[in-house]
Formats: sequence, structure tokens, C-alpha cells
Amino acid sequence: MSHPREEGGSGAPSQDGVQARYVAIITDGNGRWAQRRGLPVVAGHEAGADTVKARLRDAVTLGVRELTVYSFSTENWSRDEDEVAGLMEMFGRRIELETPELHAEGVRMRFIGRRCDPVAPELVKRIEWAEDVTKDNRRITLFVAFNYGGRAEIVDAARTFTGTTEAEFRAHLYAPDMHDPDLVIRTSGEQRTSNYLLWQTAYSEFLFRDELWPDFSRAAFEQSLEEFAARRRRFGGR
Repeated sequence: MSHPREEGGSGAPSQDGVQARYVAIITDGNGRWAQRRGLPVVAGHEAGADTVKARLRDAVTLGVRELTVYSFSTENWSRDEDEVAGLMEMFGRRIELETPELHAEGVRMRFIGRRCDPVAPELVKRIEWAEDVTKDNRRITLFVAFNYGGRAEIVDAARTFTGTTEAEFRAHLYAPDMHDPDLVIRTSGEQRTSNYLLWQTAYSEFLFRDELWPDFSRAAFEQSLEEFAARRRRFGGR
């Protein structure tokens, strides 16, 4: 089935039963997952990263074309210094180790967010390397929101914007090629957007799950996509 928004970020309303091709996830609950098991918080983030990779592979078989995950926000720098340091080390290590594997599987990797201080230059180089290695892949695109904030993205776009239309403004976002998400999933039982994709989710469907992110299984993913398919999207119409 062709998708009504395949060629751009907006389009005609979808009908009941249409599959979610573009999915964004707020991967919340890693710290609580570790705490409940008496583990250091970084262990929760490692488990969460494993879940991202597993659900990315599921996304391919479930017909998802783009998967966007919220890995680190502009506000997360206020967390405990050791936790932040552990996260930065994990990001760098996993990008280096897993990019060849994801490349072999046809995954295109894109990172959205600010690539400036306090992000270490070495980490920025690894991000750019991963994007370059995988740039021609077409099986699925993984967008990683890193050092990302929805308001920051809009402010950064506004700095260089001189046009008058929404389409022209989109060209100044971090990833103009990203489709607006059909579905946004948030795990851990929290029900807020947390400054995530504020421009892109204007008409996205939202679904809140109780599982902590490391416990978000393929079955939970399938249930989420099924619930989306049962909804009717009107985009302001009737």
C-alpha cells in the first residue's frame, strides 16, 4: 500500500488501517529500570541501547521506514556528572562498534541535535563518520536525537530563516528530509512530550505505554502499531 505522505513531511489525511511508516519514540525509563534491579544507572542506558537496536530490526520487518529515538536531550546535561560521562562514553563506543553492523544491514544513520560544546569534538567526528558510512543505505533510516531539544531546533532554524512559508522553514531544521512522525510512542507511563520534535509532531498520533524502555518488547511495538492503524487521522478536518 502506498503511503499518502511518502514524498514529503505533510499530506492528505490517512484512513483507518493505514500503517505507521514514520515512528518516533521517547525511550524513557532506563534509569528506573536499573534502579529497580540494584544496578548503576549506566547499566540501564546500556540495556536501553540494546532495546533500540532490537526494535530497529523489528521496525524493518514491520514496515517502518523511519525510526527516530530520543537518546539525549539538551536538558540532560543537568544530570549527575558521572551519569553524563558514562552516557558520552557509551555513545562513542557504540557508534564505533555498531555502525559497521548496521551498515551491513542497510540502515542509514542520521543524528539530529546541536553538534557543539559541550559535546566533545571526538564524539562529533564519530557521529559524522557514522552518517557518512551509511548515507547511501535505504532499508530504514534511524534518526538519533542527540543533544536535541525541540525548542532549540526551532530557534536554530529561525536564525537562518528568511522565507515566508512552512515548507521553506522546514529546510532549516536539523533533518529536513525527515518525515513528520505518524506515531509517537512514549514509554515508562509518563505523558508529556519533553521538548521532542515540537515542529514535526504537530499532527502525530501519540501513544503512552507503561513499560520502561528496556522492557519495550516486539509485542509491545506491534500492539502500538496496531492501535495506530485503528485510529482515524483528520489533520484538522472531519
